[in-house]
Amino acid sequence: MRIFKFGGASVKDAAGVRNLADIVKAQAEDALVVVSAMGKTTNALETIVQAYVRHDTQTLQATLKTVSEYHQHIMDELGGDFPAANQTLNGLKAMVTQPATGSYDEVYDQIVSLGEIISTQIVAAYVQQRIHTARWFDARQLVRTDNTYREGRVDWAKTGQLIEQAIGHKGINITQGFVGQSADGHTTTLGRDGSDYSAAIFAYCLNAESVTIWKDVPGVLNADPRWFDETILLEKLTYQDAIELAYYGATVIHPKTIKPLQNKGIPLYVRSFLDPSAAGTVIGNFKQSLSTPSFIFKVNQVLISLHPNDFSFIAEDNLSRIFGRFALAGVKINLMQNTAISFSVVVDNNPDRVPALLDQLKQDFRVNYNDGLELITIRYYDQRTIDRVLLNKKLLLEQKSRYTAQLVVRDLG
Repeated sequence: MRIFKFGGASVKDAAGVRNLADIVKAQAEDALVVVSAMGKTTNALETIVQAYVRHDTQTLQATLKTVSEYHQHIMDELGGDFPAANQTLNGLKAMVTQPATGSYDEVYDQIVSLGEIISTQIVAAYVQQRIHTARWFDARQLVRTDNTYREGRVDWAKTGQLIEQAIGHKGINITQGFVGQSADGHTTTLGRDGSDYSAAIFAYCLNAESVTIWKDVPGVLNADPRWFDETILLEKLTYQDAIELAYYGATVIHPKTIKPLQNKGIPLYVRSFLDPSAAGTVIGNFKQSLSTPSFIFKVNQVLISLHPNDFSFIAEDNLSRIFGRFALAGVKINLMQNTAISFSVVVDNNPDRVPALLDQLKQDFRVNYNDGLELITIRYYDQRTIDRVLLNKKLLLEQKSRYTAQLVVRDLG
């Protein structure tokens, strides 16, 4: 069996859903198709969560109307009946009329996960018109996680058992990315943009022949086209290079995707749904590492520097407290560097989490921070590539290893 994953951009409208059906019908007789929420639905559902928790009725109702009308328009364009999707949309409207219960992250998962459910219910209903053997599966019943909301940790043994029992059907099987369920029956999600990871989970558990991620780019490029005018398609990548690029923030692949595939030697293809005949990029067990420098840009970064109040060194006890605070706050570290009496980290500027973290850190440390920064990572760098990205930039922090350079900069423009 092959695993196909389609992201939100590929199903943002009725034409995208038709294109998905065309690709699946032409390229696979037996496949599990993992689909994300349509277009920018996840962003809209996040707005609904915020309005719901804050009792902002006006924003809540306006965004609900937008989400409902957006999906209804796609269903109207596709034609046919979509009772399951309409039922889920009605369930969402009913859910937010009740008082919110549980933590913010728990509420988030119960609501935002519905984007994938609605999307796949629409896709499955349409594909079933074209491919009568197609079936829809609820990933919440198949991917078992702990109850770490918004970042569910997979119970691989139980998940494998559930997936093997459910998906033995030849033909086209359609399910969701991003979502799972805890042992007590509460919906969880696997982290933002986690549908790629879902595809890898299903591939691992089904011993799949391959995974193909269908994107709106020709494959894995050596830089984001939004930042570089001249990009190069990387036709082949080792698992190691793919893991490193994803870890440092390459948005074309979710960071957790590669390792399950590497463990079973399952190749990963990144191909364009705009040009399905093109080969794209293949990631696999190759010996040749990259020869082309690759650039990764992360904007809206915060550089946080900590200094002990008691003039002690940054040693194991301080580091333990610091990492514990970051873990409890749910803030991921993109870069870290320490001296004898200071510890500096770079993180995404998440307004829901970083201010509270800073307040916690100030209890034990003197805290300085700079925001509005960029983190530039160059894999297989040389001085010429570093000089290229530092034009009109002020360098605040630099870190180099044998193959990777990371630069924290502020725009001088």
